[in-house]
This record gives sequence, structure tokens and C-alpha cells, in this order.
Amino acid sequence: MAINLIIPSQDAIHPVPGIRIGTAEAGIRKAGRRDLTVLLLDEGASVTGVFTRNRFRAAPVQVCEAHLAAGAGIRALVVNTGNANAGTGEPGLRAAHETCRALADRLGVAPEQILPFSTGVILEPLPVDRLIAGLPAALDDARPDHWFEAAHSIMTTDTQPKIHSTRIDLDGTPVSVTGISKGAGMIRPNMATMLGFLGTDAGLPPALLRGLAKRIADQSFNRITVDGDTSTNDSFILIATGASGARIESEQDPRFAALAEALTAAARDLAQKIVRDAEGATKFMTIRVEQAASTDEALKVAYAIAHSPLVKTAFYASDPNLGRILAAIGYAGIDDLDVSKLTLWLGDVRVASQGGRDPAYREEDGQRVMKEAEILVRVVLGRGDVADTVYTCDFSHEYVSINADYRS
Repeated sequence: MAINLIIPSQDAIHPVPGIRIGTAEAGIRKAGRRDLTVLLLDEGASVTGVFTRNRFRAAPVQVCEAHLAAGAGIRALVVNTGNANAGTGEPGLRAAHETCRALADRLGVAPEQILPFSTGVILEPLPVDRLIAGLPAALDDARPDHWFEAAHSIMTTDTQPKIHSTRIDLDGTPVSVTGISKGAGMIRPNMATMLGFLGTDAGLPPALLRGLAKRIADQSFNRITVDGDTSTNDSFILIATGASGARIESEQDPRFAALAEALTAAARDLAQKIVRDAEGATKFMTIRVEQAASTDEALKVAYAIAHSPLVKTAFYASDPNLGRILAAIGYAGIDDLDVSKLTLWLGDVRVASQGGRDPAYREEDGQRVMKEAEILVRVVLGRGDVADTVYTCDFSHEYVSINADYRS
């Protein structure tokens, strides 16, 4: 069961003018489920992306990067689930290019104006013939209000769709911000997330959008982890159609801050929903590190805690074996860490201080916090004034079962 994951009702999901979405059953891996999605963009939309840093970048990731660099003006995105088209070598690249050509031919645009995305099993050839055969149905299904359907169509081991939608006012012009994401395992984004698509009908030039996408990713998708594994297919796409008429040319425009805040909040919510729906998760954990000397230092500590199987299994069992957290902090890579200045909090309970167990700490208080569905772990390093936060979850028996049976 997803942990306090809120799914907006369909009437609360705002279409983004300039984007139409269609889904279809292509039988990529399993019959009887929608596994193909197209996003069609009006001419003039700005599109940018942030992608995985895994050296085994999937074929569609490589093609996306090349097509964005070409600057031809993206007109469509095509997403398949069930097969990652990763670890597939030159045949995988040919399949990704063939997908782009097939959709481009149907839309009357250049192949370089298509971005392909895949998610699913790695090291298996993409059944590109089935994908292409499904394109007509997906195109026939394209509607502005099909975000909810797309959120379902891009799911793999997710149990719930992940959607965020809001409306903001930019100096008298109403603007939509709507996005979807997917991911539940193989999550330690080293750029963004498994797959995330975020759109607005505000207008931004490509250079401004690129910088904004990187900032958004670092404040949202690059602050989550489920299992510490960076996927081969991680992709975060930001789209600004400009259909609202509200055009922002620079960060100095007073409307830029409001739009950036709304887009970042949307991406953060979509990222946290991935953790809330992580494979087998029963606890949503916020790891906040304060008084670090740098962002890098804060993240080293936060990820050491978030990635520790011993910490994650203890939280699953509500077992206050909290020395495991201290051990993770100690091996995080801060060679000159003065542990006598460190304080560890679990929710409202101070666990450790001055290099050891806090005199007032009682194990029953720690267990009380660990039984909650949402838990804050706060580490105060006493080294500086930098703070940062990472979101993660526990490890349960079900995580093992899901990944043991993933290909069945």
C-alpha cells in the first residue's frame, strides 16, 4: 500500500493547453494493459530534459539527448512500458530511431522532433513492431484531458498513479502546471527520476527552461532514493507550451519566481510520490541534515543513512536499533567529523548527543516514533550553516519478493 499518497480527482487535474495525450494497448510485454503513451505538443513549445548519469544509458535516453541538442523543436513524446530498451546495443538504438521515424511520419514532422522513452526490463530487445502497430490507436486517443490515463499507462511496478496539478496566477493570467511520474524501484536518481513529465502553458525560451529544469531536478527528483540504484532510463522532461500567452524571457521577470516555485513544488510532490509508492514500502522517511559545512557534506550523510539496509530494515520492524544510524553517519565520508558536536533526533525524540546516547533517551520513545507511517530523522552536525533533505523509505519482505519476481 502506498504511504499517504494523494491522487487528485480527475476534475482537479488541469489540462495544459498545447499538450494532448493518448494511450493504447500495444502488448509490449503483457496483454490487456495500456503500455503506450504519446504526448503531442503544439508548434512553438519549449522542451528540455535531464537524464540519467548511468554509463549504460538506455537507447531512448541517448536518442532524446541527441534530438534535444539538435534544436529542431520537439513536437511529440512517445513512451512505452514493459521494456527498457537498455543494454541493447546498436539494435536498441535502431529500434529507438525507428520508433521516432514511425511517429514522425504520422505527424508530418522530422524524426528529430520526437523524443522516445522506455521503462521496464533491461537487456531485452524492444518489440518495436508491436510498439509501432500501437501508435494509430494512441494518436486516435489523444485528448488534452488524458493526464490521468497517461499516469496509469506509464506505470510498471507502481501500485498507484502519480499526478500533480495546480493553477497559478501570473500577473492576471491563469497558468496550468500539471505533471506525472512513475517509479517504485531502482530509484536513486542521479539526475531526475525513472520517468517524469511536467508541463505548463507559460512560455519560456529554451535556454531559460534548461537552467530551470536542472534546478528543479536537484530540489526534487535528485533528493529521493528507494534502494540506491540509479536506473539506466531516468528522464525528467519539462515542457512550456506558451499557450496561455504569459511569456517569461528572463529570471528578472517578477513572474519567474512564482512559476519556478510552482514547478518545483509539483516536481517535489511527484518525486515524493515515487517514494511513497516504493516497492514494499511501509514507512516514508525524511532524512534532514543540518549545520553541515557544504551541500555535498549534507548529502553524503543523508544518503548514507537512506541507503543503509540495516537502517531501512530496522525502520520496517519499528526496532529502535538506532546505533545503525550513527554508524552510517560515521562512514559517510567526512574524515574530520567531530562526533561530540553531533545531535541525532528521531521525530521529537533526541537520541544521541555529545558523542553518545542522550541521557534522556528512552527506547520506548524511539519505538513510538518508528511505528509511525511518516518519520523525520534529523542530524545536526555542528559544522556549518548548510542544510539539505533526502526522502526515502524502509525495506520490507515485499521489496525482496517484488524484485525476485520482477520478470515473471
